[in-house]
Amino acid sequence: MDGDSRRKEMIEMMKQAEKPLSGTALAARFGVSRQVIVQDIALLRAVNKNILSTNKGYILYEQHAEGSRKKKTVKVRHKDSEIRDELYTIVDCGGKVLDVVVEHPIYGQIMVDLLMDSRMDVDDFVEQVERNGTRPLNNLTDGIHYHTIEAESERNLCTIEQKLREKGYLCN
Repeated sequence: MDGDSRRKEMIEMMKQAEKPLSGTALAARFGVSRQVIVQDIALLRAVNKNILSTNKGYILYEQHAEGSRKKKTVKVRHKDSEIRDELYTIVDCGGKVLDVVVEHPIYGQIMVDLLMDSRMDVDDFVEQVERNGTRPLNNLTDGIHYHTIEAESERNLCTIEQKLREKGYLCN
């Protein structure tokens, strides 16, 4: 199968997938290396496909109709032990955590897609961090980081901000 056909099939697989598709699984499916899949994803992104790379694999993020969901970026800070509580606060108020961003003094902006909208997503993320013995990105910036949050309404976003402020996570 040539590269164009493989990439078209990858898009179709992502459209139909109920969960993220790992690079390893895609490589096995097409009989290519994981590096070929990474290159395919880069090529697909270059032609404006909404492919996100999460800690669970690749997904095709279908954006909602313009104006139907609201987005806001918040600047937050907390200890590692408070990650679960911070993310629960957002999803419990109807928010979806799209990403985490840190502003590193040497490397510049580092962004990772998260796409969490439930406690189960949060638990999976925190457990994966713990299981792998890794440290969250906010460790690079003394706990300070940003999240892009999506919600049904401005009211939901205001509630999320208020709750984060009450818990001392929101930075000015």
